[in-house]
Amino acid sequence: MNVLGIIASGVAALFITVALAKGARRAALRPHAPDESGGRASRAAALRRTGGATVVLGVGTAVGGALWLGAADGSAGSVAGLLAGAGILAALGLVHDLRPFRAALRLPVQTAAAVLVVCLAGLSPAAGVLAVVWIVLVTNAFALLDHADGLLTTVGLVTAAGLLACAALGGDRALTLLPAALVAGLAGFLLHNWHPARLRLGASGAQFTGFALAASGALIQEAAPSGRAAWAALPALATVALADTALVLISRRRAARSLLRDTEDHIAHRLRRVRVTVPGAAVLLALWTAVPVTTATLVYAQLLHPAFLLLPSVGTVAAVFALLRIPAYTPPRTAPSRTAARRTGAHATGAAIPSSVPAPGVAGPAPGKGAPSGTARTATGHPTVPPPPTGRSAAGVAAERS
Repeated sequence: MNVLGIIASGVAALFITVALAKGARRAALRPHAPDESGGRASRAAALRRTGGATVVLGVGTAVGGALWLGAADGSAGSVAGLLAGAGILAALGLVHDLRPFRAALRLPVQTAAAVLVVCLAGLSPAAGVLAVVWIVLVTNAFALLDHADGLLTTVGLVTAAGLLACAALGGDRALTLLPAALVAGLAGFLLHNWHPARLRLGASGAQFTGFALAASGALIQEAAPSGRAAWAALPALATVALADTALVLISRRRAARSLLRDTEDHIAHRLRRVRVTVPGAAVLLALWTAVPVTTATLVYAQLLHPAFLLLPSVGTVAAVFALLRIPAYTPPRTAPSRTAARRTGAHATGAAIPSSVPAPGVAGPAPGKGAPSGTARTATGHPTVPPPPTGRSAAGVAAERS
């Protein structure tokens, strides 16, 4: 496959994605009648969640057209397997966007799609098993990054650019087709996904992007010529995605929370707690991704020794431990005790002990001695409260009665 074919595929993916995303954005922003009793326009929200379908259609159309024109040469089977597996996961994600289901149900479909890629690529059994495990792991790691505006789009764009450079350096130009189209498609979608995002990748776009990156990396590593140190360089491209997954799993394990329940404990959420804006978090993670991607590309090009990959790895581990110190979960609210509740209720009702009632263990005044003789008393012997003064004397009252 020549360079012009790669450029043409990227340009086609860019224009198709931009055109479809613009139409989806207009449909999502169009006023809709509320579909639910709560007044929420669920149709517009669903359109925003399914915005990733524009990336799927743009990239898929460009790559499919290139395959139909015979641009992939002898590696058409590998590229077709990549596109088919990514399309299967995109369809599964679209169903999840419209009718959410449990995340554990995605694992069998992801495994089947990875096996399809491995079989069409003709990998050996040992390499195929490792590739399937890698594809499923990295697919979910990248999909978890879709929790903030523009985050997965920018990280995926930088990672796809690194895969494109490694595939071009490896000599198998057919494997550059999908990364090139993905770079262009994500760049076009970023115009609508930047904060404040009008469209989201959703499960459809996130699963498609993660699978395309993971499977492309596995096949590029398998097709790499000897001496390229692909075994160390290509896994480094997923450093940030794997770091986010490790951060989430460690923090949930420490807090004794469910590992599959999604909460606000990712990298971007913790950066928000230290007053980093949403666009700032996307930029920081893009720069963080660029460091291991650039290092891995230079190692793959044999311009740096593989030992240099330890620098971004050590920095990533240190960053994860630093992020773990940022609190991610609010402490649970403790219910008030019964004694405190009773005291609160007593103060709220305003009940008070009369001052004339003696405290326990203290002898009170005897009847007729501690109070005036003319004071009226209740059945228990306690004096009643005297009536308020009327301003008239006793003589005046007697004169009125007579």
